[in-house]
Amino acid sequence: MDEIRDYPELRAAACPFSPPPGYEELRERSAVTRVRMWDGSTPFLVTGFHEARIVLGDDRFSADGTHEAMPRFVKFEVPADVFNLGRMDDPEHARIRRMLTAHFTIRRTEAMRPMIQDIVDGLLDRLIAEGPPADLVSDFAFPLPSQVIAVMLGVSDADFAEFQRASQGVMDFTVSTEEMGAALGVMVDYVSRMCAAKRADPGDDLLSRLIVDQERTGALTQQQVVATALVLLLAGHETTANMIALSTVLLLRHPEQLARLRADPGLMPNAVDELLRYITIVQEGTGRVAIKDVEVGGVLIPAGEGVIINLPSANRDPHFSDAHELDLGRPNAREHVAFGFGVHQCLGQTLARVELQIALETLVRRLPTLRLEGPFEDLAFLYESMNFGVARVPVAW
Repeated sequence: MDEIRDYPELRAAACPFSPPPGYEELRERSAVTRVRMWDGSTPFLVTGFHEARIVLGDDRFSADGTHEAMPRFVKFEVPADVFNLGRMDDPEHARIRRMLTAHFTIRRTEAMRPMIQDIVDGLLDRLIAEGPPADLVSDFAFPLPSQVIAVMLGVSDADFAEFQRASQGVMDFTVSTEEMGAALGVMVDYVSRMCAAKRADPGDDLLSRLIVDQERTGALTQQQVVATALVLLLAGHETTANMIALSTVLLLRHPEQLARLRADPGLMPNAVDELLRYITIVQEGTGRVAIKDVEVGGVLIPAGEGVIINLPSANRDPHFSDAHELDLGRPNAREHVAFGFGVHQCLGQTLARVELQIALETLVRRLPTLRLEGPFEDLAFLYESMNFGVARVPVAW
């Protein structure tokens, strides 16, 4: 019988920007290992880079969340029956994804740069005018993707304050499960009312297009349109906000890399990919179920078995030379799997890269003396959330 190891703990305060040592130990023994989960299940854990790409890119592994063997995580687990693009298989996954891809093309995203730059400058204008100290999370990192997704969804200026309040409640991962559920209910109610308004008076925005092109043709139900809007909000909002805050903290902790970036602003696109590789916020793992027998990394994964792909561990694989070093000029940084791999690769990755590039470039340029206000050890990292983040980042300049 296969040896079963304990599922590694999450990140810890001793080294917040690195995967726990348990993943490194498992990867050195075998990139594919059976582990025991909190509920007694024993899925396979994939910790290697090449093995992760195999599982994520092979249609013999299912992402369908209704599979009984799909690995379940202790906290922040989305119910299997919730309409979620990331928990579907083709052809339904491909059908829904095609409805959205036109809104996230490289060309369309690049055309959004002036709008995103205006939002970034406006947030920094206010932050600078109010003076230090400030909280980089609530004053900058969180509102930026919130405002960008609001523009994309067609939230009116008059409604933005309500949208901001509703989305803030959903994104507060420091609250209890009950409070999170209540906040999600408020957000669902808000998005439902916004959809009703768009049905009556469609505009030139993503939500209106979904209603006109998909709902009215019967391709999506009203509930699916609401759910799609929520997925876009949650997937592209909290993740980008966390990456902006964490990337800034990490750069401040590596002044030699920050100086390198200031000296060569053209390095920013590659730097963003290296930051994505190094931090990799999806820390709990990505679940799959084998629907056929598949050999991965010399280990046979039988049909019907659950699989967890740990993306932070894969991104610290020796495939990346000196993988535990932050190198903003790393030649193969863009090969990371922080956005996943294969047909389920993050739909909004181009937008996330552009937001990160503009946010970090502007911070570096406009606040050259930016520093943490208080000890690094006092930062409240979100170790137990599905996506790694930090609750507050007090800064001064």
